[in-house]
Amino acid sequence: MHTYPTQAVILAGGQGSRLRPYTDDRPKPMVEIPGTGTPIIGHQLSWLAAEGVTDVVISCGHLAEVLQEWLDSADLPLRVTTVVEPEPLGRGGGLKYAAARLPAPDQPWYATNGDIWTRFSLREMAAFHTERDATATLALARPRIPWGAVETDEFGHVLDFIESPPSPYLINAGVYVFSAGFAELLPDRGDHERTTFPRLARQRRLAGYPLPNGAYWRAIDTAKDLTEAAKELASGGPGRPVSPVSPVPGVEHLPGHPGGSGSPVGR
Repeated sequence: MHTYPTQAVILAGGQGSRLRPYTDDRPKPMVEIPGTGTPIIGHQLSWLAAEGVTDVVISCGHLAEVLQEWLDSADLPLRVTTVVEPEPLGRGGGLKYAAARLPAPDQPWYATNGDIWTRFSLREMAAFHTERDATATLALARPRIPWGAVETDEFGHVLDFIESPPSPYLINAGVYVFSAGFAELLPDRGDHERTTFPRLARQRRLAGYPLPNGAYWRAIDTAKDLTEAAKELASGGPGRPVSPVSPVPGVEHLPGHPGGSGSPVGR
């Protein structure tokens, strides 16, 4: 019988420069998904609560007071604590700083980047993490390339044109499951994707969980992402975004882009 995490960290300190002018007066997680009236972080908190999370620590930075004021006035589905880094600590340092405020340091925990809008079963990801006895597990997505591709044969004849084909590479989807001792492995300052993750990968203690077919995932990094998210929301009905791509058996093709919060695994 699996015991699922009930605590999580949200990294919400980025400046969101590629989302300007939306982020001129608010941090990126406070940007609203068009048609919902709710900021990105509101969707994240609802999702985490639905997955059994009762306590969340939010790491704030850019315009932290705007996020804190919204949290103070919102009807939240779980308990939320905010922390503000005394100085920029990098992604790994910020994650470690926030994790120190988790209510149960001896228990596993989830984490997500503050610009991810997604829906899938965190409990299934946690079970995957436990079954592989991993120290850390990251969700993996396969986004579509934003350009059209040309398919040719060995003689150079053009066979087909493929609009926005799936990337041949999996990317880090910005959602994680961590075992209790993971925080101790994080740097006090710097990027855990360049230090902690590669070390765990060499030790075979890092697992990758492919998002299941039909799961929705998008990194909200640019104004175009907001527009696309609104279209997907409209096509799926209120509060029920759907993936606009057709799944290939055994491989998940998801909307998104190569930049932003998603980054190639191992880089």
